[in-house]
Amino acid sequence: MPQFSHLHCHTQYSLLDGAASIPKLFKKAAADGMKGLAITDHGNMFGVFQFVAEAAKHEGVKPIVGCEFYVVEDRHQRTFTKEHRDKRYHQLFLAKNAEGYKNLVKLCSLGYIDGLYGKYPRIDKELVLQYSEGLIATTCCIGAMVPQAILRRGEEEAKRNLNGGTTSLAKTTSIELQRHQMPEQDQVNEVLLRWAEEYKVKVICTNDSHYVDQKDWNAHDILLCINTGEKQATPPIREFAEEGTSMKGGRFAFWNDQFYFKTQAEMGAIFKDVPFALDNTQEIVDKCEHLQLKKTSCYPILSSRRNLPRRTNTCATSPTKAPANGTKTSHPRSKSGSTLTHTILTMGFAGYFLIVADFIAAGRDLGVFIGPGRGSAAGSAVAYCIGITNIDPIKYQLLFERFLNPDRKSMPDIDTDFDDEGRQKVLDYVVQKYGKQQVAQIVTYGTMAAKMSIKDVARVLDLPLDQSNALAKLVPDKPGTSLNRVLTAPFDGAGSLREKENYGADDLENIRQLREHLNTNDTRESEVLREAMILEGSVRNTGIHAAGIIIAPKDLTEIIPVCASKETELLITQYEGSIIKDAGVIKMDFLGLKTLTIIRDALRLIEENHGVKIVIDDIPLDDKKTYELYQSGATNATFQFESTGMQKYLRELKPDKFDDLIAMNALYRPGPLEYIPDFIARKHGRQQVSYDLPEMEEYLQDTFGICVAGDTLVYDAITGKRVRIDQLRYRVGSFYVQGVDKDLKPARAAVTHWVCNGEKPVFEVKLKTVLP
Repeated sequence: MPQFSHLHCHTQYSLLDGAASIPKLFKKAAADGMKGLAITDHGNMFGVFQFVAEAAKHEGVKPIVGCEFYVVEDRHQRTFTKEHRDKRYHQLFLAKNAEGYKNLVKLCSLGYIDGLYGKYPRIDKELVLQYSEGLIATTCCIGAMVPQAILRRGEEEAKRNLNGGTTSLAKTTSIELQRHQMPEQDQVNEVLLRWAEEYKVKVICTNDSHYVDQKDWNAHDILLCINTGEKQATPPIREFAEEGTSMKGGRFAFWNDQFYFKTQAEMGAIFKDVPFALDNTQEIVDKCEHLQLKKTSCYPILSSRRNLPRRTNTCATSPTKAPANGTKTSHPRSKSGSTLTHTILTMGFAGYFLIVADFIAAGRDLGVFIGPGRGSAAGSAVAYCIGITNIDPIKYQLLFERFLNPDRKSMPDIDTDFDDEGRQKVLDYVVQKYGKQQVAQIVTYGTMAAKMSIKDVARVLDLPLDQSNALAKLVPDKPGTSLNRVLTAPFDGAGSLREKENYGADDLENIRQLREHLNTNDTRESEVLREAMILEGSVRNTGIHAAGIIIAPKDLTEIIPVCASKETELLITQYEGSIIKDAGVIKMDFLGLKTLTIIRDALRLIEENHGVKIVIDDIPLDDKKTYELYQSGATNATFQFESTGMQKYLRELKPDKFDDLIAMNALYRPGPLEYIPDFIARKHGRQQVSYDLPEMEEYLQDTFGICVAGDTLVYDAITGKRVRIDQLRYRVGSFYVQGVDKDLKPARAAVTHWVCNGEKPVFEVKLKTVLP
């Protein structure tokens, strides 16, 4: 059997045009023994970073990065008529090496920055001429310039496009054959094979892959209907048109069910008469380098920075000195200022601190109301001393290690709250300081979750709305619910819905009803559920992260692909926030907080109406009337204390000190939420305070023996060293913890999350990558 690898593959990131998930493509490629696999989504590189990262899990399958661009005569043109429409042609480019990847990034980014028209990022010959180094070009599919010229305008013009078009500009050019049982394609192929011999151009073969298995073709057809807003019952028009095209008298559709990820044997059979095409295809795979996209983050250079506050008269810089209020500072995890600074410098994060401190100082100079700090960054005495946070970590015994430690190699993450009107002022300052080409917002992907996939498919299959809503309502509301799990996982036992998802009786009963619909043959509901399972997780649209901001050391288009949108004047990364930290740029979170605007305006009105100037950071923390408001639950518009559930617990707790509010804020989250009644009962003496280990009294006496926060440390079973559990999480895909169950019997289970709840004895545990 001849060797073959796919070089023309669309994933779910070819928005509403591709129905193939990246993991499934790699799984099928690896199982079939393919040596390589390319990603060539339409006009974007959204999925590229995930694609290369996924390849690491499938040894022997080389990831090849490419893109199928939209090529036009002039990317700057924005005015068209019915007679002279925006005519776009497809063009495939593959990155041969790092230089090729860099040029792909440039082309893809400039397609959005210079050429975006409607939803299409467009490039032209001028751009390709400038950024062709390291790229492999092909004549692409039937929607490309040369095949379209053969079909519409004759061979002579097609020859001119072959010899002088965008395909010819790449250093390596191939004629691409595709055979999807289409007469027009056969006509094009006959001409291309003649020209290959005439011009001595190598021929490769591909399959225009849009879904993984042939049986998925109907789900893909439904996806196209979601794209165009059509019903599947509308007659399909099976001729070439751009994806998403509305067509009179029918709907856009693919020609047949041949656009799937075919096996080597299938491709060998289809192209058995041109075996050299199979060999040449594999030759390209061999020529392409295995790209490594993960990079160390680099910081922009601060040419100048504002004077930063220097808190030198604080216990944070002198851990052994007790503050005036008598708070104990002998917290065993506190560190000297030199130790903290050494950790920051050793990990290479000094630049990060200076950048954050600079824009926060700028915000204050601009009159922006800025929050005191949130999250783990509040545990950094250095952040406190240079004005990033306004909370003394030594006074409140906050752990620096939760923010940074040498065993945790990920970037620090400092979230900053601004009043929602002032946030834009700070953002404008950052753009002005570093340049528009070095600052970007972060893309988000809207995916078809369980309920959404049901509703989308039901609409296309014309299932009545009431029946569609009834089906979707049976899916549990728990975040992260997987339709595939709901419809296929066991109810009980290891890895069951009851054990893993912790579904209750009502949810399990609804799931039983869903499965009855699925297993009832020849019903519309059954068809909806089957196709929804296939399309679940498909990327439906893109958006913009509400807070995430990227600051790069140089022009972003030289580092990562970016895109543009009418929703913002800033650039937008094509890689999402969860992976952006590994792409060579730094991420900041600029959060606009309405509560801060309310506080700002209240202080202004007090000064205007009563002549009293209040410094919000100096207000006392023992004001009796303030606690009366908390005790009555009158906390509307109080950040993180305004939900009805929180108000209920505040009325029961009757907080009378600041530590009570800190504890409630820590407890009111998934996991420790169930221990709030015990906390309240112990505070009011209705339940005895006890400690699982006597040694814990020193640390838990302020919270009545209940651990409201924790940072789990374990022993690595491989090295025997003490490490953070989140460090191992990045090293292995899944792992298991040996410990005890609620009855203190030996037990083991997959770790999904961890909460130190103070209810069970503390044990040192060992991790294994697999169950014995």
